[in-house]
Amino acid sequence: MSDVVKVERRGAVLEVTLDRPKANAIDAETSKIMGKIFCDFRDDPDLRVAILTGGGEKFFSAGWDLVASSEGEAPDTDYGPGGFAGITELHDCYKPIIAAVNGMAVGGGFELALAADFIIAADHAQFFLPEAKVGLIADAASFRLPKRLPRAIAMELLLTGRRMDANEAAQLGLVNKVVAREDLLTAARAFADQILEAAPLSVMAVKEVLQKTSDLDDKACYRDMRAGKWQYYEKMLRSEDSKEGSLAFVEKRSPVWKGK
Repeated sequence: MSDVVKVERRGAVLEVTLDRPKANAIDAETSKIMGKIFCDFRDDPDLRVAILTGGGEKFFSAGWDLVASSEGEAPDTDYGPGGFAGITELHDCYKPIIAAVNGMAVGGGFELALAADFIIAADHAQFFLPEAKVGLIADAASFRLPKRLPRAIAMELLLTGRRMDANEAAQLGLVNKVVAREDLLTAARAFADQILEAAPLSVMAVKEVLQKTSDLDDKACYRDMRAGKWQYYEKMLRSEDSKEGSLAFVEKRSPVWKGK
């Protein structure tokens, strides 16, 4: 789609590569390009899973482009649909996104990985947040990271800028899988293929329910579930695929999903 963000369709999987040497830093223009890509992914009925990675092997992303900052781009500038990097505020995308972290995820690059639903990391990948040491805070990481890590560890990373390697991140449940750098995309594609085995509306309903209930207690969850408030959950209940799944089980065959 552009020189800085490359897109490839592989069946129902969209692969997006951020490719801005040397560090895959992200400015407002790049964010807007990524936002358009992920909005199109959200709206395309033939696409079901996205894989997001970085070009090269050193950086997944260094986050906010400090060159653009030095030229006057403000931290609160308009980053377009989806917010910074196209997905950090794309709250109505219920299709899963896999971050294939190919190197250092720094600052906003770490926040970008946190905005994805899954993280597959190369064994040399590192995650860190240097913002507090330069007089800022990592906005999205400040509220997303404590939901993914023990609070004390999240606070440590936010306040000290300590680097967390891929293996530690996996041990703490932040990363789904760590693989050799040369196997990263193969592993991410295999992960995407596993997701594709599930019914499309079921996948979207799971992400929707997780997102809608993150701040609710069980009683409120049941209340909203029974009130028919969740779009894809309701579609899933009444879908042809819900009948196909049961029929395929009885007939001892693989289901043929239609996404409706």
